[in-house]
Amino acid sequence: MKFVVLIYSDESLLEELSPREFSDTMRGCIEHADDLRKQGQLLDSQILGPTTAAKSVRVRNGKQTIHDGPFAETKEIIAGFNLIEAEDMDEAVRIGATFPWTRTGCVEIRPVQDSALMRKQVGAT
Repeated sequence: MKFVVLIYSDESLLEELSPREFSDTMRGCIEHADDLRKQGQLLDSQILGPTTAAKSVRVRNGKQTIHDGPFAETKEIIAGFNLIEAEDMDEAVRIGATFPWTRTGCVEIRPVQDSALMRKQVGAT
């Protein structure tokens, strides 16, 4: 089964880290990702740009609105994601708990739905 591991970070906690602490944590995260990739459990991993570079787009009643940044006002922002392969949610949670970012934010594990199955269910070609 595929799972997405969303990395939420509290930007204020990250700012409290010294440059060395940040580098050590990031290096550990990259090495951890390399290990998971070698084990066949990590399929993809990306770091997202800052919230200041984000745009949110909505269309309501035919009218499009574009806003700077993420829509939600929250301390924790989505900082990155990982696509993993795990037997079940329990294994996915075990993998997610090993990410260093659990100390400066939150790691959300969510099952990925099968796009091909959804395509079939809704009759898309």
